Amino acid sequence: MSEKMIQPVRGTHDLLGEDYRKHQWIRDIAYTVAQKYGYEPIATPVIEYSSVFKRTLGETTDIVGKEMYTFEDRGGESLTIRPEGTASVARAVISNSLTQSMPLKLIYDGPMMRYERPQKGRTRQFHQIGVECLGIADPLVDVETIALGVQILSQLGVLSRTVLEINTIGDTASRQAYRQALVDYFTPLSSQLSADSQTRLTHNPLRILDSKNPEDQKLITHAPAFDHYLSDTSREAFNKVCRGLDGLGIAYKRNPLLVRGLDYYCHTAFEFTTTDLGSQGTVLAGGRYDGLIAQMGGPETPAVGWAMGVDRVALMLDRVPKQPRPVAVIAVGEETMETAFQLTMGLRQQGVMVEFSYSGNVGKRMKRADKANACAAILVGTDEIATSQATVRHLDTGEQKRVAFAGLKDYLVDTFKQ
Repeated sequence: MSEKMIQPVRGTHDLLGEDYRKHQWIRDIAYTVAQKYGYEPIATPVIEYSSVFKRTLGETTDIVGKEMYTFEDRGGESLTIRPEGTASVARAVISNSLTQSMPLKLIYDGPMMRYERPQKGRTRQFHQIGVECLGIADPLVDVETIALGVQILSQLGVLSRTVLEINTIGDTASRQAYRQALVDYFTPLSSQLSADSQTRLTHNPLRILDSKNPEDQKLITHAPAFDHYLSDTSREAFNKVCRGLDGLGIAYKRNPLLVRGLDYYCHTAFEFTTTDLGSQGTVLAGGRYDGLIAQMGGPETPAVGWAMGVDRVALMLDRVPKQPRPVAVIAVGEETMETAFQLTMGLRQQGVMVEFSYSGNVGKRMKRADKANACAAILVGTDEIATSQATVRHLDTGEQKRVAFAGLKDYLVDTFKQ
């Protein structure tokens, strides 16, 4: 086997040890908080028919045009490894007839894949946690959804290093009017736009405002402001969101250039950004997408949600909570192995975390206990077997105590919080 074949594919990586624990802690916090907001878990397949993403993300977007992992299976079907989660959840809602059970609050997590140029905070396989709230049109649910993200980031200890940016992209009529204003503004200047923005001018002019190209940004500075094209209904919806955030004491910054280019997005758009990760500064982003379910063939359904980049949040974590410390059962001599093993399994069945060594002398087994950061060693020798009492050694203090086999679990719980 070649050296290349035993390395992970470029842009992917293995999650081990502390990195895995960070991901697990982020998931645990997110699901625990979301449950308090009434969210139920959902899991969708990692592959979908390509049309799920082409119809929802748009043929002209970078994701569909440049980044999707799409292949034809043996049956001739075009399949795509999911590049994001919202479209998959929307498809699941329709195909499982869940539109009859509105409102729905759903949370999911898992790997996504896009063909990216790998860099810090951007990989080809990345992990997201997302929430989708479907069936509620009131702008206050936008506030609730943002507040859920605030509480999760706060409990993870990273909220203070982010900025919440919000904007409104209005209703359909507002966006159509603004889209035309952008076309009228940028068309005479099209030769000064980047190649990508020239394409966007024809297919998706709002996305020009997303451009990071320095030359584009000079032109964007003087582009018409969206606020001038908002309908009264859109303006009041956004004002209600801002009042709701103010009422909860959630700080935010208005970013008039924060847009979503696809037609099913509307009204509230928001992002939590950080300067800790260089150019990949968005750690959680979302907004309202009332037109998605209908675009996929379901009924008209108001919806709002967000997705959080687990990998990016993990890079921001200074630490994760300490792992619980195990106890180590040490067989003193081969003749005590079976009894020590039975004791180990009994303690595990009672909920105690136990390390057990299958080989080596007592010294080597004690070294393994230290390496496992065990809080205590339970020594089982012939004397202990004869009296049905284990010798429990506190590894931090060196103190020892004889404890009856039958009372070990209670002693360990009381003494070491096992």
